[in-house]
Amino acid sequence: MPLSPLSRRRLLATTAAAFAAAAGLAPFKALAAEAPSKEAALATMKRATTFMVEKVAYQGGYVWSYLPDFSRRWGEMEAYPTMIWVQPPGTATMGHLFLDAYHATGDEYYYEAAKQVAGALIKIQHPAGGWNYLGDLAGEQSIKKWYDTIGKNGWRLEEFQHYYGNATFDDAGTAESSQFLLRLYVEKKDAAFKPALDKAIQFVLDSQYPVGGWPQRFPLKDEFHHHGRPDYTGYITFNDDVAGENIEFLLMVWQALGDPRVLPAVKKAMDCFTACQQPLPQAGWGLQHKVSDLKPSGARTYEPEAFATHTTAANITACMGFYELTGDPKYLARLSEALDWLETTKLPVEYQKGRQFPTFVEIGSNKPLFVHRTGSNVVNGRYYVDGNPENTVAHYSSFRGINIPALRKRLETLKATPPDVVSKASPLKGGRQALPKYYTLKDVSVSDLNVGALKGDATAGAPDKAAGLIAALNEAGWWPTELKATSNPYIGDGSATPAPGDFSRTHVGDASDTSPYVTDKPKIGISTGSYIENMVTLLKYVGAA
Repeated sequence: MPLSPLSRRRLLATTAAAFAAAAGLAPFKALAAEAPSKEAALATMKRATTFMVEKVAYQGGYVWSYLPDFSRRWGEMEAYPTMIWVQPPGTATMGHLFLDAYHATGDEYYYEAAKQVAGALIKIQHPAGGWNYLGDLAGEQSIKKWYDTIGKNGWRLEEFQHYYGNATFDDAGTAESSQFLLRLYVEKKDAAFKPALDKAIQFVLDSQYPVGGWPQRFPLKDEFHHHGRPDYTGYITFNDDVAGENIEFLLMVWQALGDPRVLPAVKKAMDCFTACQQPLPQAGWGLQHKVSDLKPSGARTYEPEAFATHTTAANITACMGFYELTGDPKYLARLSEALDWLETTKLPVEYQKGRQFPTFVEIGSNKPLFVHRTGSNVVNGRYYVDGNPENTVAHYSSFRGINIPALRKRLETLKATPPDVVSKASPLKGGRQALPKYYTLKDVSVSDLNVGALKGDATAGAPDKAAGLIAALNEAGWWPTELKATSNPYIGDGSATPAPGDFSRTHVGDASDTSPYVTDKPKIGISTGSYIENMVTLLKYVGAA
């Protein structure tokens, strides 16, 4: 598809990179002198999958990681045994992997596993058609209890501190689940999956604003006014590639089903990017924009009302992709202004911390804003922003690296390419195209906080890597992984008095904070991300491409 995929979760990618660096995990080393047979690789894949499907899954759904005795389990936060996680690399990512394995092997076991995943997702699909970050198959009271206890006390995870009871576009959960259901339906046209797919498509169409953007959550609510801040979940959202993910899904629907309703929605969505670009001299974008006047807005308490340099860079990239899709030069018209503005935000060398740009830029003054926190937990802690680049929070970077020369070079290349040439391969111009055969063989760009970001590896199909994975699968049928990411068990709400210590740069606060953090005493456990990553390596080895 000509539209280049953006990061599925910018905040999670930043956090995951920090966790992976702290983990220092080395890839499995080859334990065999000779290249393994294809049959050995296929047998390993089947044994590992059988364990995940028959021992790990709960009613077809998955979280991110588990202790071997299943006494604790985690998504982005600790989960109940009856919960399944929707955020990638959760349940839908597993479904995509099973479909990929089915395509590579023809083994019906993988298709049946994908059907089980679909069944789990359908059980927790919101009546409006989307998905929340997670679902609880024990029912509404159980998930409300989780939000009132574990979720409520995740200090840095404000998106889990309130239960809205609706669905979210954040973190690609709704988009990935929708894409998976589409792929599964197209596979054999099984009518059992069509109603849920139709609901997902309608959800994306119903939730789109007239201007073309999407809120973070839908159906709309206005109820979580955290630290006196407005409820941001109804704002037009660019953060975490909400709009880009929805456009990608609608294009897939057009290609696979030829549904004509999606084409006007795609056009409106692309036009929202140009509508929300701000006038000179600050020709950029924010994480989110107000529906009333299309001005940048704040979100979580560590996301101030400001311009966001990384979002601006991502939207520049998206608009260049829109030109490739449409051949319409309006999507390129003001990108030079945005790049020129980004140049003005570059930090002095002594501020840069390895990255040249601030994450946030104050509206009007063009001054950099840096994020800090004080306190020790949700109850007594708070985030604040100022002009001091020292002692910023570690879980959400106040600094960004942006390759402006590369963006300028691509922009000039596109400007020099005639519209009919640049868009000739577009599904909007050249007719419908078949969906890609594989999904997880590309960059998935998320992490379960224990392995890397599941990015494509050009050497993944190498014989030595396959041999190492075959040898490393344990007798039970899973790949032992250091669970560097852990969390404090829920012990009750935090105290109003800060605990002793400095929590300004830690991923977790005091003992009441249920946010994940890197432990110096990791336990060996089962990682969904590790399973996906290793399966992709073996899929490439047996010939998937």
